[in-house]
Amino acid sequence: MERALKLPGLPKPPGLDREPLVVVVLGPTASGKTALALGIARRFGGEIVNCDSVAMYREFDVGTAKPSAAERAEVPHHLLDCVDPLADVSAGEYARQARQVLREIVLRETALSEDEQRRHLPIVSGGTGLYLRALIDGLFPGPQRSEELRNKLRARAEKCGTEHLHRILRRLDSSAADRIHAHDVPKMIRAIEVCLVSRQPSPRTSPRNMTELWQQGREPLRGFRILRLGLNPEREVLYARINQRAAKMFDEGLIAETERLLAKYGDEARPLASLGYKQAMQFLRGELDRESAIAAAQQAHRNYAKRQITWFRREPDVHWLAGFGDESAIQAEGIATVERNI
Repeated sequence: MERALKLPGLPKPPGLDREPLVVVVLGPTASGKTALALGIARRFGGEIVNCDSVAMYREFDVGTAKPSAAERAEVPHHLLDCVDPLADVSAGEYARQARQVLREIVLRETALSEDEQRRHLPIVSGGTGLYLRALIDGLFPGPQRSEELRNKLRARAEKCGTEHLHRILRRLDSSAADRIHAHDVPKMIRAIEVCLVSRQPSPRTSPRNMTELWQQGREPLRGFRILRLGLNPEREVLYARINQRAAKMFDEGLIAETERLLAKYGDEARPLASLGYKQAMQFLRGELDRESAIAAAQQAHRNYAKRQITWFRREPDVHWLAGFGDESAIQAEGIATVERNI
């Protein structure tokens, strides 16, 4: 896996004595990452690389807040609408594809004259923290999948509930349990699998868990300088914006889109379990009325924002911007920071 993610050192463009820059725009949901990324891309002729796991899926539009068709026509976007709804994209597969995209952007850049080299700047934007960490830091060399164990854990979740799996994970790896939500069954199953399959043969040796393995043997992204710009708006204002956006998704056809996708793909389509779509599914099944579904979606998005904030606070060397990405002052500060580093 790590060999597949390894990026050889890239040749430096003529006249430049530094590795090419990659700008990473991170922050919680509804903080304006897309707006800031677009602003930077317009200023520097950049290309945006999506780092939102659900936005990779085709046909999932209303609930993902993807860039508009006009925005995509204006600025090149990568890794959007590129995955079949019935497929599964792991963090490792995302990292492999994203590293290849970064390489292609830079290699196109090196073919230009020195005056034009600054016209192509890779900008990674999105809120899926695990995907971003896999892209920049690499993945640990985890054990092989055990379908037998996975099937047992899935059956346990169906019988006892997802919270039961989360309690098992917390006993095995409390740090992983803090990072993984109790409703994210695929990630919980993988973390438990790593903990159980990676046990040392000696009873006197403590078992390795996913958090410990994560620190070993990772192959970081090479050939680039990384500039992280983090959006950090006031919490209460962020929550108000989250509530507004979640309600707007329902007003703009989230339920109709969910119904169409459910009829076309069935409930095996993994994005139907993601924020917003899950609550729309509950409405379609008669488990919630419309107002309750909206309130549940708003609460779920706020909880997700809390987890994102905690996750991104662990990222190193983040230049934090105290506001939303669509504010002119924040865009000016972000652009000025890129200008100093480019």
